[in-house]
Amino acid sequence: MSMTPPALAAELAFRAKFLRIACLVNIVLFVLLVGGGTVLVTAVARATGASTAAGDEKEIRAVLEAQATAWNKGDLDGFMGGYWNDDQLTFISGGDITSGWKKTKERFEKRYKAEGKEMGKLAFSELHVETFSPNAAMMRGKFELTFEKEKDDAKKTARGRFTLILRKTPDGWKVVHDHTSAEEKK
Repeated sequence: MSMTPPALAAELAFRAKFLRIACLVNIVLFVLLVGGGTVLVTAVARATGASTAAGDEKEIRAVLEAQATAWNKGDLDGFMGGYWNDDQLTFISGGDITSGWKKTKERFEKRYKAEGKEMGKLAFSELHVETFSPNAAMMRGKFELTFEKEKDDAKKTARGRFTLILRKTPDGWKVVHDHTSAEEKK
């Protein structure tokens, strides 16, 4: 059965229109599927208590706030609560590497709690949090430690920068690596 040229043209136009509509329907279905899938995954994650980047950042900042509060009360145990209580904790400062929670605490005790020593007042600023996964993050910022009893003005304030690596543990976010560098006195 052969078609006349006008009938063939009409048939081809109909098929082209049908293909355009079919492609458009496929695109709409794909967008709905991806969007619906995203909404579903997000809802399930939130319902099961999975973390969000904003929630993690709030919890991580709370770790440092609690540390500063404990430090300023002279509570070294409370301050150390922000660190991972494990032999694999690392603390780097002044060219020295201290490994382990217990040795890190001993270092702080020797420097700030020994006879004639003062813990001072600790403040953090310029905090920046970057989450790498639901269980790993980095924080960097600036610290300022003011010694109220210090008579020598050159030693009254210590300032510097730090980078922390944090891991989400069953006990919440904990610092697993701390690299702190004091500013050089001018």
